Amino acid sequence: MSWRMKSALFGCGLALAMQAAEATQITFYEGEGFRGRAFTTDRRVENFKDFGFNDRASSVVVDSGRWEVCEDSRYTGHCVLLRPGAYDSLSGMGVNNRVTSVRLVSDDGRRDYADAPPPRPYADYEWRRRPNERVYQAHVTSVRAVMGPEERHCWVDREQVRERGNPNVGGAIAGAIIGGVIGHQIGSGSGRDIATVGGAVVGGAVGSNVNRDHDRYTRDIRRCETSYDGPPDYWDVTYDYHGVEHYVQMTDPPGNTILVNRDGEPRQ
Repeated sequence: MSWRMKSALFGCGLALAMQAAEATQITFYEGEGFRGRAFTTDRRVENFKDFGFNDRASSVVVDSGRWEVCEDSRYTGHCVLLRPGAYDSLSGMGVNNRVTSVRLVSDDGRRDYADAPPPRPYADYEWRRRPNERVYQAHVTSVRAVMGPEERHCWVDREQVRERGNPNVGGAIAGAIIGGVIGHQIGSGSGRDIATVGGAVVGGAVGSNVNRDHDRYTRDIRRCETSYDGPPDYWDVTYDYHGVEHYVQMTDPPGNTILVNRDGEPRQ
């Protein structure tokens, strides 16, 4: 998981990494990319079992000197020589999750070592946990997913259109006559007159609509909709630590809490 800060409350991660470099010689991390629990030493270690870190290392930061890192105790078995810099992964070196011993060496010509890739000049700690740094849980108060650019999808639908023509005058006249005749046959006296008029009106209305719906054709209709494809770009996260509200941007959604240091800075 990577973090992107939105607030300047948390300072500069690189400066903190450089301060850590001045105080240590070599640091091993449980996870790749300098994540997880860390073990730091400035002297040889014959067996990591004595420190509860055997077969755990997946990334390394070498602050100074050249270090022989081996898969077995007492610097035996498969070994690699690591020079100053940051190794964000030990995969491909044959010692990932297999480091058991380490020591500082002054001459790399004493034995053959497996090839190690060139390190980066410094570790991009960003908001990762520092060696021996205590972390605490902070309560997440809000999470908002931020989507990427919207995408507009368009398509063409073919639909049938029915167009009404002009009123059928002839039909209206004929309908009025027929309706009047029928109405005249209903009732007697004034009731017959009313029925005659009503029949004429209804018959005229019906007759005027005869054959009006004769114009039918199809046409193409372009329709569009806006949507967001894929997962969110990042999550805006607000969390509370000791009554102070903090903000951070995360590439993965958090749980109910996140880890922070004593200053409220997020840690992984």
